[in-house]
Amino acid sequence: MTYIITELLGDGISAELAESVRILIDALPLDVKLESVDLSLANRKRHGREIFDEAEDSIRRNRFALKYPTTTEEDSPNAILRERCRFSVIHRPVATLPAVPTNFSRNLDLNVIRVARGGTYDDPGRAIGNEVAVSLRIVERQVCWEAANYAFALARRLGCHVTSASKHTVQAATDGLFEMVVDEVARRFDEVTRQEELFDALLAKIIMRHEQFNVVLVLNEYGDFLSDMACGLAGSMGIGASANLSFSNTGEVELAMFDPAGGTAPDIAGRGLVNPTAIFLAMEMLLDELGESQVSAAVRAAVVDNLRQGHTTPDLGGDLSTIEFSHRVADSLAEQLEMVAT
Repeated sequence: MTYIITELLGDGISAELAESVRILIDALPLDVKLESVDLSLANRKRHGREIFDEAEDSIRRNRFALKYPTTTEEDSPNAILRERCRFSVIHRPVATLPAVPTNFSRNLDLNVIRVARGGTYDDPGRAIGNEVAVSLRIVERQVCWEAANYAFALARRLGCHVTSASKHTVQAATDGLFEMVVDEVARRFDEVTRQEELFDALLAKIIMRHEQFNVVLVLNEYGDFLSDMACGLAGSMGIGASANLSFSNTGEVELAMFDPAGGTAPDIAGRGLVNPTAIFLAMEMLLDELGESQVSAAVRAAVVDNLRQGHTTPDLGGDLSTIEFSHRVADSLAEQLEMVAT
């Protein structure tokens, strides 16, 4: 079987990450082909909204996409693609990785399930005279339902519980609607325990007793804040990956876009210093969504094993270039596939 994946090129370190991905793909026991769309800032300025038409058409045709970091100037490519593809869920797994220094002494393993649209992010706000500014907070039932359904299905698969968090005691209408929808979905998953937390208290509890939380379901802004805090606890904003998901009327994943958590890092672009761990973890998530669970597990194991052995890029204290680290991961893949298979 041949998998055709949309590849959304970007800015800064994007070219080096794309080279690393090709090294990894060449080592996979699968036929994976990339259909590239250039979303770099220069190309966006050259073609305007037409380039997003091309990107959307490619994602809808192939269903799965891998996106590299893009510069945000006037508009956010991520926000535009989320709206066009109707992504309703952002799944950010955050876990402690070996060789990544952190001030947090315990091992973190957290799945942040973020409602991808709405909140105040959908309204830039407006000024009322010189003294007041307002923005409208939007929470939609359907988007919350899809996020909750995904969170409970994930918890059932992982054998854990779901924590929903909001400020419904203050934002009674918007956060209240979110919690009401979560209640409705929870009744469809009798075997999954659900607990409810106020969002500000949740942040403290994750730091103090992180082992009590695994799948955490939150609205858009809260998910943004929580994801960054979790990455900080794990030691780096640059080691995480995310899945952006939209769903069919039957609840199946319809479109999926995977990307690394970090930015374009123009200060190190082109110097062979980029750590491709995050884009490899994005590929891991993509392969798992394709149904290639053994290959997905082997990719993660190959990355983690190299980190554990100290085969790392300079940001983690090693001396490997981006390409050298990529080849080491690729070389480890066959051995990891044998171990996963047994």
